[in-house]
Amino acid sequence: MSDQPNIIINGNALAIEKDETILQVARRNSIDIPTLCYLKGAAPTGNCRICVVEVEGVEDLLPSCDTLAEAGMKVQTESARVIFARRAIIQLMLSTGNHNCAIRGTSSDEWSQFQMNVQQYDDSSELCPVWGDCRLQDLAYRYQVEPKRFADASTPYPMETANPFIIRDFSRCIKCGRCVQACNEIQVNNAIAFGYSGSQSKIIAGKEDKALKDSDCVFCGECVQVCPVGALVEKDARYQVRQWETEKVRTTCSYCGVGCQLYLHVKDNQVVKVSGVEGAAPNYGSLCVKGRFGYNFINSSERLTDPMIKKDGRFRKATWDEALDLVAKRFNEIKENHGANTLGVLTSARITNEENYLANKFARGVLKTNNIDHCARL
Repeated sequence: MSDQPNIIINGNALAIEKDETILQVARRNSIDIPTLCYLKGAAPTGNCRICVVEVEGVEDLLPSCDTLAEAGMKVQTESARVIFARRAIIQLMLSTGNHNCAIRGTSSDEWSQFQMNVQQYDDSSELCPVWGDCRLQDLAYRYQVEPKRFADASTPYPMETANPFIIRDFSRCIKCGRCVQACNEIQVNNAIAFGYSGSQSKIIAGKEDKALKDSDCVFCGECVQVCPVGALVEKDARYQVRQWETEKVRTTCSYCGVGCQLYLHVKDNQVVKVSGVEGAAPNYGSLCVKGRFGYNFINSSERLTDPMIKKDGRFRKATWDEALDLVAKRFNEIKENHGANTLGVLTSARITNEENYLANKFARGVLKTNNIDHCARL
């Protein structure tokens, strides 16, 4: 018989593993405790207090993300006290920023009207860019919370649009700290941090509170992926597409040989956004600036779609058979007239290991040259 200690969550006896928090035990057993600030892989902060639970014999509600599970604990995750506390916290978040999470409906007519409204606002301050894909909105619906506007709810900081890839809307920031942890603990770029205090607090870049483009930010976009609200949004995708309009296609990033797993968000056969696949090796959701934001070439009007042959100083379209025959002919002519060692092959980190292997076989077996190398960079 196992002597592993147990915790009681919602009447269920669950085994505790070493150094597990209440939240980790619950998630491991498919018990849903909502969170906004918790970030897997980073130290728990308990900032948002959404994950509070009621522990028998303890007067105060405890943040499950930051409370170690102990043998014999009796925990309620959806008691009347817990629900009351969550509703109060959600209402405070909704009321102390520019949040219109109570917007109703996602029908095609309402979405068409939404798109028409976007044209009327240069800064789109009245419209939420992540409507329908927001964790705060999800919780507002789950607990049926309507915002109550406060006179001093506006933020003193304007929207930052100068960055090449990311829009920072401080009026929608709930100061959960996920972006800071993602930057400092997951990616270890240390580009952003909490700054100022009280009602003036904000997420700053560098000690001087710079724009991201002038800071140490490398635009990996980790902060955007973990942001639970509309405070950080991809610039190219903002107001251009809604989550339910896209299909997610999983693939492997082609920029280097690491093999990062990513989702292409596709609408009308065009890639409109990229996100990392969380929980999948080797990147576990993280991406670099190229993998996350370097996708516009896919639909570029300047992209070649046919082989091109240069004749009399001008390029013309050709068939694949014509182009390959010409290349083979020229290779043979060079090899016969100047020797195989005058030929060389450069392979790429952007192609697969199998393709690089075939290039090696082609160089040594067909061209009869050992001059093959790898650029080892992009």
